[in-house]
Amino acid sequence: MRVAIRLALLLAGLGFLAWAIAARPSLPKAERGRRLAEASGCFTCHGPGGIRGVANHGRKDVTVPGFEGDVMMFAKSDEEIREWIRDGVTKAKSRSESWRAARERGALRMPAYGDRFNENDLDRLVAYVNAMAGNPEPGDSLARAGLERIETLGCNGCHGAGGRLAPPNPGSLKGYVPSWDGRDFAELVRDRREFHQWVENGVSDRFAKNPAAGFFLRRAALRMPAYRDHLEPGDEDAMWAYVQWLRRTPH
Repeated sequence: MRVAIRLALLLAGLGFLAWAIAARPSLPKAERGRRLAEASGCFTCHGPGGIRGVANHGRKDVTVPGFEGDVMMFAKSDEEIREWIRDGVTKAKSRSESWRAARERGALRMPAYGDRFNENDLDRLVAYVNAMAGNPEPGDSLARAGLERIETLGCNGCHGAGGRLAPPNPGSLKGYVPSWDGRDFAELVRDRREFHQWVENGVSDRFAKNPAAGFFLRRAALRMPAYRDHLEPGDEDAMWAYVQWLRRTPH
């Protein structure tokens, strides 16, 4: 009897351990950067998600720049993005008298976060800014077409810019929508065939047959839609090409 109880407790413990490992968050760098930016007040001036800057009276550019389309006007590299965040200005801009004068005229000025962020924090923030700016861009034409279709179909609404974020999803196993460049993707999509099933049906056959997976899929506030009636010929090949490009490209 004691042996049976011990065995049952052991199996229960192993089951809990397996569940804990499966449920452990694995947020991508850009999502960690987004959450850090939100917590640090960056969206106060740069607007929701950093893409709709508020008015900045006194400046000719009228508004605080957003991450989505204005980044390359102010920062030409990852290092310059880091300089903006850490020092409140790039080394190149700091040497410009006209820029310093324009800065003085503005009601709002970029703060220098200095020691508030360590190197890992800066890496995450740079990753987020780049994700919102669409950097880097796919060089392959098929992958570029896939990115365009992903945006047209609205996939970036849940998976974030370029599929690189992990927005909250209450009720899901890990509490967020998985990104396409993180470790979660490999657990959910083993190959091209399962990618097809997720896109067409909103779930893979493997997960549809798994009771535990079904429980969390039904419980999640946000659920993967079935796109079977909204796809055009070649869409899935292009989207798969983009996802593969994203997963092998450092960013």
